[in-house]
Amino acid sequence: MSKSNSFRVGKVTGYLRGRVWYLCYFENGTRRRPRAGAERDAARQLAAQVNSQLETGAPSALSFEPISIPVLRTRWLEHHEQVRRSSVQSIARYRTATDHLLRFLNEHPVRHAGQFSATHAAAFVGYLRTIRVSPNGHANTPKRALLDKGVRYVLECCRALFNHAARRRHLPPYVENPFAAVEIDRIPVETARVIELLTADQERAFLGTCDDWQFPVFLTLLLTGLRPGELCHLLLPDDLDLTAGLIRVRNKPRLGWQVKTRNQRDIPLVPALVDVLRVHLAGRTCGPVFRGRRWTDDNLGFDASSTAALERELVRRLTNQDAIPADPDRAARVRLAGRLWRDVGAVDENRVRIEFIRAARNAGLVGQTAPKVLRHQFATALQEGRVDPLVRNLLMGHAAAGSRSPGHGLGMTAVYTHTRPETVREQLLAAFADRSAVTVAGEWVSRNTILIA
Repeated sequence: MSKSNSFRVGKVTGYLRGRVWYLCYFENGTRRRPRAGAERDAARQLAAQVNSQLETGAPSALSFEPISIPVLRTRWLEHHEQVRRSSVQSIARYRTATDHLLRFLNEHPVRHAGQFSATHAAAFVGYLRTIRVSPNGHANTPKRALLDKGVRYVLECCRALFNHAARRRHLPPYVENPFAAVEIDRIPVETARVIELLTADQERAFLGTCDDWQFPVFLTLLLTGLRPGELCHLLLPDDLDLTAGLIRVRNKPRLGWQVKTRNQRDIPLVPALVDVLRVHLAGRTCGPVFRGRRWTDDNLGFDASSTAALERELVRRLTNQDAIPADPDRAARVRLAGRLWRDVGAVDENRVRIEFIRAARNAGLVGQTAPKVLRHQFATALQEGRVDPLVRNLLMGHAAAGSRSPGHGLGMTAVYTHTRPETVREQLLAAFADRSAVTVAGEWVSRNTILIA
């Protein structure tokens, strides 16, 4: 090979093949022949960098470990489990989203992640447009096409998967993330689940059809903006203070549950809701705030008087080798914690959804099948009441604005702005002062107070 077609820098040889320069060297006993580009000078600079890294024992700039996409997916999920400590629910969503990619690969196989190109990614988008899925993962529901928002979520998960591959050197250094070329953020959301807010008359009709078990549940969702999961995991006496008029949304990692965004918050209660909850509890001071419709404390069999008592009960169950494996993973612990919540009488999220559908149907609200609409009602009421955006962000429990990009807009303002509790209470009460739900709540309290008396 002539000198014009090759060069050597220490342990690295460069050679020209066609119009492209390649490097050749041994790393950890393995021969490497990566592509270096079309320019000789750039190839020499890269060879010098690689040679320096080889001399010091550092991984070379061009080294990578080829890996199949199924193995990559497994390692990515393990990273979220062991390092990121993402919630069990989030990991389950990531697994479901990337299952679509694995099914696509059954028809379009590639040997390793580095061979999955932008062309493959574009074909995968077309594939997603053709499949039919069961909404919310319920196998018995009629299947429908994947909505635009769902397509974008699947692609975002796949993009994150390949970003992880690049960080872990599972992609060749000159290969870009194949999903970057798809321009996911520019895909329009033309088909999405429509949220139809309730009018004032519909809100009144809905609450009017609720029975005495449903009414406190749905009024609380309507006047606090709680997520159904947050409502189902409220415990007495720590999470509800009727004297102060507060609901405290707290993480409970020792009981296998955490807030979706991990952001804890205090939500002031409008006086009408305080009255409703006082009647609902009827003097009860421990256990879940909202229990199953037919739940009683008879034959409970363990101490459930406080959060600490429940934590001790879960530890006792975790040490029972007959109940779980000797070294349970986090998902197994969450399942066992879920049984404890059921045993103590906490209402289940799916039951809240079923009861909402039943009440909405009785009120003639066709198409209302998700209690999440009540959270939308709450957020809209805050907007209509001109509640300060920072207060809205706090009450909704969204991820702190700017936590990932503190230099943008409201995020940086949030870092330097401190909202006093009395300001939060004042604006929330003003927003709900004239809402029909408050009037209906007063009528419900009057009726049930008479019945109790």
